[in-house]
Amino acid sequence: MLVGERRELLLGRLAADGKVLAKDVAAELGVSEDSIRRDLRDLAAAGLCQRVYGGALPVSPAVADYATRTAIAVDGKDRVAAAAADLVRPGSTVILDGGTTTLAVAKALPHDLDATVVTHSPTVAVALLEHRGIEVFLLGGRLFRHSAVTCGAAAAEAAQAISADVFLLGVTGVHPEAGLTTGDADEAAMKRTLARRAADTYVLASAEKLGAASRFAVLPFADVAGVITDAEDSTDSTVQELAAQGVRILRA
Repeated sequence: MLVGERRELLLGRLAADGKVLAKDVAAELGVSEDSIRRDLRDLAAAGLCQRVYGGALPVSPAVADYATRTAIAVDGKDRVAAAAADLVRPGSTVILDGGTTTLAVAKALPHDLDATVVTHSPTVAVALLEHRGIEVFLLGGRLFRHSAVTCGAAAAEAAQAISADVFLLGVTGVHPEAGLTTGDADEAAMKRTLARRAADTYVLASAEKLGAASRFAVLPFADVAGVITDAEDSTDSTVQELAAQGVRILRA
């Protein structure tokens, strides 16, 4: 089998099975594991997979730039956002993460809601300008342009003054084995900091993020109160695996 054919096979396995194990594919094709690992390394460099120990996982489409992500799975994000907005109770304090799904949550909140929103996303803060009953606290810091959020020491220090009821967390990947992931180390650290400031953390996971993985771990599933998703429980294997692990699934 030619190298190009082998790599097409690997991509096909990723799409069909949700993962590739280098050892198994090498044995099946009669080639060395080193050859398969090189293939996966080159595919990862091209942004076509996410390498993990022993193989690879599908790469998340949510690692694209912010402008591109605004056009991805819009209907699914809106359904997730509507379900997440229902978790925000009058008089409560909620932390809204950055990203296109949390932006949809901000827009889905009732205009007459009396609540406090803390966010490190300027775009989320601006989206709440017309919500007269919502008091908005914007955390300052270094602007991470990819996700339009603030990160770094200043933002993390500001977060220490917060005590919230709920944190609505955005991630780029939700995988039963890789866990909750995102594409930047500093952003992952900021998400963990915000999660520690809330009583409950809920993950916003539209269907395209399920079964995918990015480079940096955010939180284990044990640290979240639930995963909000628009994926079908009966047909999505990732939802089924998460439920089998005891993860609470909230259908959008």
